[in-house]
Amino acid sequence: MTGGFTVAIDGPAAAGKGTVSKAVAAHFGFAHLDTGLLYRAVGAKMLAGTEAIEAAQTLVPEDLENDSLRTPALAQAASKVAVIAEVRAALLDFQRSFAARAGGAVLDGRDIGTVICPDAQVKLFVTASAEVRARRRFAELSGKGHTDSYEQVLEDVKARDARDMERVEAPLKPADDAAIIDTSDLSIDQAVAAAVAAVLAGLDASTGE
Repeated sequence: MTGGFTVAIDGPAAAGKGTVSKAVAAHFGFAHLDTGLLYRAVGAKMLAGTEAIEAAQTLVPEDLENDSLRTPALAQAASKVAVIAEVRAALLDFQRSFAARAGGAVLDGRDIGTVICPDAQVKLFVTASAEVRARRRFAELSGKGHTDSYEQVLEDVKARDARDMERVEAPLKPADDAAIIDTSDLSIDQAVAAAVAAVLAGLDASTGE
């Protein structure tokens, strides 16, 4: 496709939105942006000694090319800097510019459908129970050699949910017109199929078919 078509995918940590987003982007040939990486990159710069707002204002694409951004410590740092209004404002234009690119774009995060791209042609909210998400995250971390217990991971998941959902600026919640995909009892293939179907319906609607 040649015109801009935006798919906004939101949801809490470890619900599967990243996996779904990448698969949807690959299926349709859309560009993909994991907006959480922006906040992780800001968190990394903050932990290295840069003030959070300055870190957001000076962020460059190269800052996202860092394997260490996927660590649990930076997930928590990202959640903390994301509550700062000036940080969110600094990253707004970056995200909206990406969303408007020709050829289609998939953005995943926590406020894409509600704040960043409220006019997105397709909005999805990918979720799962805290216990299911904690089990997934625990398995992922254990496979990487981390020693956190399941109980600690569950506590971290719930703490992050609370920060994300209760923050004043752009709290985590489904957009009013978002399709909800609960992955608690779905396989990856089933979750991706549900998302692809929603995007196909949006494409049909946008072309009047």
